[in-house]
Amino acid sequence: MTFLRSKIARYPAPIRFSVFVLMLMLLWLPIAAPIYFIWRSSSAVGIALLLILYTAFIWLLRRWGRRVHQQLHPLYEHGLKPTSRNQLELIISLVFGFASIFALFGLEGWFGWLTWQAVPPTLIRSLLEGLGVAIAVSFAEELLFRGWMVDEFRLDYGYGVALWISSTIYAAVHFIKPWAEIVRTLPSFPGLLLLGLTLGWARQRYGDRLGVAIGLHAGLVWGYYLVDVTDWIVYTDRVPTWVTGIDQNPLAGVMGLGFLGLIALGIRGTKH
Repeated sequence: MTFLRSKIARYPAPIRFSVFVLMLMLLWLPIAAPIYFIWRSSSAVGIALLLILYTAFIWLLRRWGRRVHQQLHPLYEHGLKPTSRNQLELIISLVFGFASIFALFGLEGWFGWLTWQAVPPTLIRSLLEGLGVAIAVSFAEELLFRGWMVDEFRLDYGYGVALWISSTIYAAVHFIKPWAEIVRTLPSFPGLLLLGLTLGWARQRYGDRLGVAIGLHAGLVWGYYLVDVTDWIVYTDRVPTWVTGIDQNPLAGVMGLGFLGLIALGIRGTKH
C-alpha cells in the first residue's frame, strides 16, 4: 500500500488529477445515483447531491494529502490556515465583494440602464439566506479549485500555469448543460475564467491563504443573490444585454467584466 501511494505521487499531474477525480466519483456515485433516481431532479435534490459531493471531496482530500503527499495537515497546506489574519481577510474581502456588486448596479442605475424597485419585504431573510449560500459555495469552490487543484498541478508546472489550468476547468464546469444553452451563455466564459484567475491571484498575493479568495467570492455571490432573488432591479433595455449581462449575469456583460478586471488589477498590484 505504501508503495502504491508513493507511486501515485510520482505520476504526472494530469494522471494524479484523474486518479483523484475517479476515486471521488467512486465515493459519490453509489450514494448520489439512488437519491437521484428515487426523487428525481429538483432544486432540493440538487443541493443535497452537491453537499454529499463536497463532503466526500473533503474526506478524500484529507486522506489524499496524508497518504499520497505525506502532508500532516492537508487543509492547511491548501490555504485553510486557522489564523486570525486569514479570518480577518475573509471578512474584509466579503464586505468588499458585496459592496462591489452594489457599486456595479448603482453605476448602471445612474446610467439609466436599470431601475431600483421598492425595498423587498423579504430583505432580511434574503440577506441571511444569501450569506449562508455564499459562504458555503465559496468555501467549497475555493478549496477545490484554488486550493487542491492549483496545488496538485503546481507541483509539476508552477503556480502560474497551475492557476490557468484550474481556472479554465472552473469556467468549463459551469457549462455542463444542453448544447443550446452552452452556445447562448458562452459569453460568460471569459468572466468565469477571469474570476478564477482573480481568486487564484488573491491566494498567491496574500500569503498563500484562501481567506481573501473565499471572502471575495462569497461577497460577489452574496450581493448578486440578494438582488436576483428579490427582483430588486429591473433593466430598462436601453443598452444590449452584452453590456449589462446575458440573463442579468454581470459576468456575461462588458460592465461586469470591466469591474472584475479592476479588482483583478488591484489584487495583482498588491505586494505581500
